[in-house]
Amino acid sequence: MAHEEHDEDAGAPSRLDELGGYIRHQRESARLSLRKLAALAGVSNPYLSQIERGLRKPSAEILQAIAKALEISSETLYVKAGILEEREPHEDVASVVARDPHLTDPQRQALLEMYRSFRALSELTGEAAGDRASRRRGLLEMVSTGDVDDDAIAATILDDEDPDLP
Repeated sequence: MAHEEHDEDAGAPSRLDELGGYIRHQRESARLSLRKLAALAGVSNPYLSQIERGLRKPSAEILQAIAKALEISSETLYVKAGILEEREPHEDVASVVARDPHLTDPQRQALLEMYRSFRALSELTGEAAGDRASRRRGLLEMVSTGDVDDDAIAATILDDEDPDLP
């Protein structure tokens, strides 16, 4: 059964073919059967098979469920499906800070510590409220080196979150 998603170049695989092949490769690398991945992602076996063969274009929600089941980045699947555009490679923050001639070494160190603290805090925002509060308390204790102002970190916590945090 042919599908309309092939590129104009007859031999070129379509975006859906590439997406399906990538999902199949990830599934096989994870040593999951089609049936097991379908169950983990909450889709039917035939539907997942059609996705892997490039016959169906899954929604963003289905791609997210497949990514979660495969323990891979959903962003990667979104790019392969054409939902998101691939990001330009960006420079590492540490490299940019290290090269800045206007900063002193202590300033560079302070900036990097703050950056790492904010990144760690933002990674916690997707957790359940109770888990988030206890993890944040632990994180605040962990990053409290004396060089990082605890009040500044606490100020990054949104008003709708746990008011009992330091």
